[in-house]
Amino acid sequence: MANITAAMVKELREMTGAGMMECKKALTETDGNMEAAVDFLREKGLAAVQKKANRIAAEGLVKLLIEGDKAVVVEVNSETDFVARNADFQEYVGQVAAQALGTTAADIDAFLAEPWALDPEKTVEQELSSKISIIGEKISIRRFSQINATEGPVVGYTHGGGRIGVLVEAKAAKTEANAEALKNIAMQVAAMNPQFISRSDISDEELAKIRHFTVDSALNTPETLPKPILLKLINQALNEKVWSDEDAAIYEEQKNNLANLFNFLSDEAKTQIAGLAMQSKDEIASDKIFMGLVEGRVAKQIKDICLLEQVYVKAEDGKQTVAKYLESVDKDLEIKQIIRYEVGEGMQKKEENFAEEVAKQMSGN
Repeated sequence: MANITAAMVKELREMTGAGMMECKKALTETDGNMEAAVDFLREKGLAAVQKKANRIAAEGLVKLLIEGDKAVVVEVNSETDFVARNADFQEYVGQVAAQALGTTAADIDAFLAEPWALDPEKTVEQELSSKISIIGEKISIRRFSQINATEGPVVGYTHGGGRIGVLVEAKAAKTEANAEALKNIAMQVAAMNPQFISRSDISDEELAKIRHFTVDSALNTPETLPKPILLKLINQALNEKVWSDEDAAIYEEQKNNLANLFNFLSDEAKTQIAGLAMQSKDEIASDKIFMGLVEGRVAKQIKDICLLEQVYVKAEDGKQTVAKYLESVDKDLEIKQIIRYEVGEGMQKKEENFAEEVAKQMSGN
């Protein structure tokens, strides 16, 4: 009997879209023959999604479920928004959320392998395969996150009909005022997508990365550089004849109007001056004026990505930070955790041409 490896199971799974256990059984029954295993799954009705296995499922639904101190958010993807709005699909996503609320699985693979609560004779993955066959396009359970609140309330907010889902856990008294405040914060998270709760959550490595990208961004937009540095780069471009005669002439005409110079230069000249700036990166980065500019931009980015430092979206004065808003509600109200899911984030979406798709189907391709 052939040795059935994990790689073989993975290959068959990708070819057919059938569940992991079904693929392993098919390979065992066919002594490792891949083509025979595909036929075996077809005969069992488990390879109905074969042509869909490699498609991109970047639409779908985010679902929240909160029961007492426990909460979960799941993302289940489909290929089209049409299916995402389908009542059967939405009911299934609700079932997945219920399963995820009580799971002890540490990751998606373990989750897919556990018994399906509504039919323990099946695994979660087997039920998923059945849904794919019924609905008629690729569906995937992409991710889930749980919260077990121990020191205060957990609230949720869904936006855009399930396009975005947010959970917020707090350390606080379970009062109506705090619950309302946390709901507002969940809306803030949905709208502003902070990456951290506070600046203390940013690691030194992440901060260094932000600073690195900010330096490169400043050098690649030389029109924003301090005037002494910009003039030095322009003189270098002129002396080394990097610029065309036309761009050199434009500079002579506009040199007393440096703020608008880049509105007249060619795109090539702008790229060339940015290239010179990057070549002198170490020298420019040692300039105190330049680094002051960089640190100012870094500070602004931190305010944008840290929840507590963001301007509260409902602030009447347009200035109040989230931290100050929370303090005004309850000085002991502390945000412990935020989880934000957005359908398809980070996934490459396939651009479909509906007319071409219909033509392909009519031609039998």
